[in-house]
Parts: sequence; C-alpha cells; structure tokens
Amino acid sequence: MKHSEAFLKLVDDAKSRIREMSIQEVRARQQQSKPFYFIDIREDHEWDQGHAAGALHLGRGILERDIDKTVPDRKTEIILYCGGGYRSALSADNLQKMGFQRVFSMAGGIRAWREAGYPETQD
Repeated sequence: MKHSEAFLKLVDDAKSRIREMSIQEVRARQQQSKPFYFIDIREDHEWDQGHAAGALHLGRGILERDIDKTVPDRKTEIILYCGGGYRSALSADNLQKMGFQRVFSMAGGIRAWREAGYPETQD
C-alpha cells in the first residue's frame, strides 16, 4: 500500500517516541511463555482473514476507549500490531500518552509475521 507523505511523517513522529519490537522478539516471548498482551489493532475484516496466534483483537477505532477493560495494569507489557507497523506505532504512542509504560509496536506487522511463517489462526 502506498501511504501519503503526511501520514508517513505522522508515523515517523510517533516512532520517535515509542519502542518497536521485531517479529523474532515477539515470537521468542511467546515461546518462552513470557506474560504480555499481544493485541491486533486492525479492522474487523482484517482480523477475520487471519491473525497471529495468541493475539487479542481491539481495533484501532476502539483501542483507547476499551484498553482499560483488557489491560487494567498500566505496567503490563503490551505489544501491538497492524498490517505493516504504521497504525500500531500511532496506537503505541497514544497508549503511552494514556500512561501505559511498557508498550511496543511490532515492526513489520502481520505481513512480516506471515512472511516468516509464524503461526496464525482464524476464529
């Protein structure tokens, strides 16, 4: 997908304040059974087409509104992902502004996850 220059500038600005995590680091955390919330922030129709195994769904449109119900402790590790890592960077920035202290955006998003052949599910 080709993104507008303004959108990319916005994402770059958010990325200057957030931390990213590679797909390999996320997968290692899963395999080591390290506790964290793995949240897919894509749209409902994207989620329905398949998502990373172990992920929860909180679409970007409701993430900030509903995050406290899902993650009540602001010190809990949260890893967000989207299609390519852009929307999750913006969302990570917002969650940090809300006081969440250990928020990451998964670099490359579901596309990188799929390219690596990591497990996916459809429910």
